Amino acid sequence: MPPFDFNSPTTRIVFGPGRLAELGELAQSLGPIQRVLVVSDPGIVAAGHAPRGIAALQAVGMKTLLFDRVEENPTTAHVDVGVAVAREFRPHLIVGLGGGSSMDCAKGINFLHSCGGRMQDYWGVGKATGPMLPMIAVPTTAGTGSETQSFALISDAETHVKMACGDERAAFRIALLDPELTLTQPPRVTALTGIDAISHAIETFVTKRRNPMSLAFSSEAWRLLSQGLPRVLHEPENLELRAAVQLGACFAGLAIENSMLGAAHALANPLTAIYDIAHGEAIALMLPHVIRHNGQHIAPWYADLLHATHAQNGHVSANDEVTGLADFVSGLRQHAEMPAKLSQCGVERERLPVLAANASEQWTGTFNPVPMTTDDYLRLYEAAY
Repeated sequence: MPPFDFNSPTTRIVFGPGRLAELGELAQSLGPIQRVLVVSDPGIVAAGHAPRGIAALQAVGMKTLLFDRVEENPTTAHVDVGVAVAREFRPHLIVGLGGGSSMDCAKGINFLHSCGGRMQDYWGVGKATGPMLPMIAVPTTAGTGSETQSFALISDAETHVKMACGDERAAFRIALLDPELTLTQPPRVTALTGIDAISHAIETFVTKRRNPMSLAFSSEAWRLLSQGLPRVLHEPENLELRAAVQLGACFAGLAIENSMLGAAHALANPLTAIYDIAHGEAIALMLPHVIRHNGQHIAPWYADLLHATHAQNGHVSANDEVTGLADFVSGLRQHAEMPAKLSQCGVERERLPVLAANASEQWTGTFNPVPMTTDDYLRLYEAAY
């Protein structure tokens, strides 16, 4: 047994259909809260989720302000606008209500509102300079697991570099998981976020930092997601399946907090930054190639992961190991009608070395179980081209 430190953010997880109605009472449990900043996006507002959450807060006498200018892959520009709103409103609590972008933007706003400076000052781990406001996460997608992580992923608006800004003080105090909120996800969003969550389960299971505690979360996340996501794509109105996928994404987030991610995310981030390819789509393109690459050295680890769903109908046998797991991910991508090659996404072959150089600078790649060089990243991009 390798020595390890288990990081458990002080996040209370509240799970169950219909529990958005409890948001006001949960906010009250965090202390004398009077003003609440709700961070969301226009789609979540249009779906009615943000108004319902705000109504629950107002029902217990809280004054609320909605900041809904969040977009996919939030940048420092989005955070700066949100901070200006927060400084004028002076909230006692921040609620991130939406997908990973809303939750990450809420964290970014909290960093700057509570501690000052620029978002770039918090790139890394443990950079907060003082106490931060309490926060509640209300995820409306099942993918990033941001609700159980202490990291915010914010892109630099000028350089487009994704910055991982982590501090235990940035963890949500409460994660409110109401699977009813995920029923409104469009099919493409369900697929994109779901594949991202599955990648978290797979990558966290094999990283250099994996440990007995993180493996437990990764394994259960894989069990829930690998069984739930393929069926959700066929049965989008099935609340039980939606709940399984949402809980699996949450567990995968807990695994990330303790074992980090790997080369698939290092390869995906430059594709999003340079070509604006959706994160889940970039992951779906690159993960099968990473599995095959890593599998030359750690095939038994992948087999161990597959034992969590061994002998269950429609799932990969542990005996299939690398090929079966890579094909499973490719099958999800195909079912969601996502591109199968980088060449179909507007990526130019002559830019692959630039992408590889950028991938080699990504922090997540340092946790890949197989050491990666720039040439390795280039070969994987070429294989996906």
